[in-house]
Amino acid sequence: MISRTQLPADGGLRESETPYDIIHRFEKIPTKVFPTDVEAVQNIADRVVAAINEFCKSAAEGKTFALGLATGRTPVGLYRELAARCDKGLVSFRRVAVYSLDEFYPITPKEQQSRNYSIHEELINHIDILPENVHLINAEVGKDELGNYCAEYDKAASEIDLMVMGIGEQGQIGFNDVDVTSRSKTRMVKLSHNTRSVLTSLFFGDGNTPSMGITLGIGTVLKAKEILLMAWGEDKAQAVKSIVEDEATTKVPASLLQEHHNITVFADDNAASLLTRCQTPWLVGSCDWTPKFVRKAVVWLCERVGKPILKLTNDDYIQNSLGELLEVKGTYDQINIEVFNDLQHTITGWPGGKPNADDSTRPVKSSPYPKRVIIFSPHPDDDVISMGGTFHRLVKHGHDVHVAYETSGNVAVYDDVVLQNIDTSREFGFGDHYDEVQAIIRSKVKGQPEPRALLNIKGAIRRAEARAACRSLGLNDRTNAHFLNLPFYETGGIKKGELTDADINIIIDLLHQVKPHQIYVAGDLTDPHGTHRLCTEAVFEAMERTKDEEWNKECSIWLYRGAWQEWNLGMVDMAVPLSPEEIIAKRHAIYRHLSQKDIVPFPGADKREFWQRAEDRTQNTARLYDALGMAEYQAIEVFVRMR
Repeated sequence: MISRTQLPADGGLRESETPYDIIHRFEKIPTKVFPTDVEAVQNIADRVVAAINEFCKSAAEGKTFALGLATGRTPVGLYRELAARCDKGLVSFRRVAVYSLDEFYPITPKEQQSRNYSIHEELINHIDILPENVHLINAEVGKDELGNYCAEYDKAASEIDLMVMGIGEQGQIGFNDVDVTSRSKTRMVKLSHNTRSVLTSLFFGDGNTPSMGITLGIGTVLKAKEILLMAWGEDKAQAVKSIVEDEATTKVPASLLQEHHNITVFADDNAASLLTRCQTPWLVGSCDWTPKFVRKAVVWLCERVGKPILKLTNDDYIQNSLGELLEVKGTYDQINIEVFNDLQHTITGWPGGKPNADDSTRPVKSSPYPKRVIIFSPHPDDDVISMGGTFHRLVKHGHDVHVAYETSGNVAVYDDVVLQNIDTSREFGFGDHYDEVQAIIRSKVKGQPEPRALLNIKGAIRRAEARAACRSLGLNDRTNAHFLNLPFYETGGIKKGELTDADINIIIDLLHQVKPHQIYVAGDLTDPHGTHRLCTEAVFEAMERTKDEEWNKECSIWLYRGAWQEWNLGMVDMAVPLSPEEIIAKRHAIYRHLSQKDIVPFPGADKREFWQRAEDRTQNTARLYDALGMAEYQAIEVFVRMR
């Protein structure tokens, strides 16, 4: 299925007119940037297949090509592509030996969370590799044997022909965390707090998450003849910039690979967004100055010099490498006024359009009114966390608002929350099933998917919470709240399946039922195999398949952000100010999701509750608008329109 989660290009560096060495002059590691991870994967697969095929032609019989492999979500697309090419006969792995980058300790290869299990599931089980050529880290070795085992594995992995890896959000590779040295070898390490926080969801909670792991060292990786580093999504953007452009430091382990003689970084647009040639391309070469790109540059300039738009001077532009903008678009004061008006026109209190109003400068058309609206929510709380104020405003203005909860979110409920709900039901006299449910919980097997009966209860809890949130915002939860339960999510475990026609058709059926004028979709452009991203891909694919239908031609798509990220103001198409009362209404809607309150099951490194993250994000957005010279608001929710 084609990846459609890609923001349309709007201005930027004229790469065809800029010499290669100029484009890459800020980079210490050569970096290839692609519009999507799908296109990047094709390019990497070409490199891997070509390297294997060339080796098989030239190397002596009996020799094997040593391929180093990582796990995690980043390489999933590559492994699927390599398996497909093997199936088509474009490459054979019979003369390939594979080595793994890391493994939890202790863990068995039969546990679904193990790196060993993942590599088999994603690649080895689907290619023609010989069993004797599979050399994955063995995490069942006794502690008294670990020293010798790691030394032997390090020696074997020191002759890798091609190492293919992803990177962590802090620039980790494998379990090489901060303060690692460039001479480190294969060894057992204690997993950092941040690493374990990220792994919490994979292991169904803190208590099950390993504290130790075995990893190749940076020094071992540096011995590989060629290294390919992959990074997809905005959550990797800062790491990519640090690795590619900043000075090498032990605080960013992958940056130590700058000394390698044959290394390439592959990134999608989102992961590369903070590179100089992507974030501030006017510092690199000539640009295509579209209106939105002009706004991006001016907003950047305001932040750089600490001034609102209308106070920028000619010298501000000249001294900050924006002279070309003046040459192309006119005097500084003209540009200031145009950008000020452009940004001001993004602000509206009428996200569904203001009836009988001049909409020539408004982000949303005044007619039809009221509009039919669908808010697609990946989990049963993303709607209120991300755009609860706008949700409330749409309902209050009389639009026919529907919320589509794409997944059950059942894995994100603690067992004790289940027992509390069952106990409440018992106290109300609705039946005593406490011991029965407790027995199901006790039957859980570490590392295995949860029992379906338990997941069903957890899904019911989250549906009830979502309905309560809808009611708190004035929506009819019986007719306008839709629980889609997309099949890709319902695997029973943290690892999800692939999108199929079954997922897409469920969304198409809802689109046909509502025939919306507006849809709101999660715009989290991070992990291409994460739940948010897959849910958004499913909606876009459904819209693509219905593009010739009349309702679709009039439907606008708006992207909202989650609790962790916000749109850059240079990209924003609609900004909805929230009053103090609306902030409280949004907070109370988030409160209805009691299973996610106080102790978030999978919080990551950010320990704030969701309502706190949401309020901090929207209030900071309001401060940014204020700093640019706009009116001062309590909070603002912002959206980008897909065209």
